[in-house]
Amino acid sequence: MTIAGLQKTTLLDYPGKVACTVFLSGCNFRCPFCQNSEILTGSGGEQIPEEELFAFLERRRGILDGVCVSGGEPLLGDVAPLLERIKGLGYSVKIDTNGAFPEKLKELYGRGLVDFVAMDIKNSPQKYEKTAGAHVDTGKIKESAAFLMECGVGYEFRTTVVKQLHAGEDFVRIGQWLRGAKAYFLQTFRDTETVLRPGLTPCTEAEMQAFKRLLLPFIPNARIRGEQG
Repeated sequence: MTIAGLQKTTLLDYPGKVACTVFLSGCNFRCPFCQNSEILTGSGGEQIPEEELFAFLERRRGILDGVCVSGGEPLLGDVAPLLERIKGLGYSVKIDTNGAFPEKLKELYGRGLVDFVAMDIKNSPQKYEKTAGAHVDTGKIKESAAFLMECGVGYEFRTTVVKQLHAGEDFVRIGQWLRGAKAYFLQTFRDTETVLRPGLTPCTEAEMQAFKRLLLPFIPNARIRGEQG
């Protein structure tokens, strides 16, 4: 497991917490809209020694409330020892995951190593592989989503919306799939220098609002990330 980056302070990544975000390299997906493409394979980007990370976390005790562990896909490797050390310092832990490893997710929750989970919902099940850029066992994705909705851990689902990949019918299907979810966010795609496939485009604000309206009959708490109210 390689620590590929550290965002030292974030007020956005962990709901209700002042946190930092740790980025782990490596991912089993190749989503064309990925913002962290330089760390997908584990061969690029910054590398931070684990002891350097924990020296930082020691210094920030009493200032930070939580640690977000993101990627890449943090559940691709054995992340439990890292989480144990973080929890040992008294931090709350949030995991960002694509949901492909429900067994690991259940294990971490059962061991009390995760307090909040943000799970990416790439698209409707019918378009998952195209959107993820890789072979996907959608049964595993559905298992992870169902577990989060049932187990009692804090969670949110989120979909990064790309004009070339998402249409209205996809959000009807997502709504039917995740009916009653506690928290679901639509996120506007942003094209940056690190995006895996250049040339993708975001949807307009009107399109995002239309997608939200399609979700609301199924998920009354559906929101667009960053909107007020």
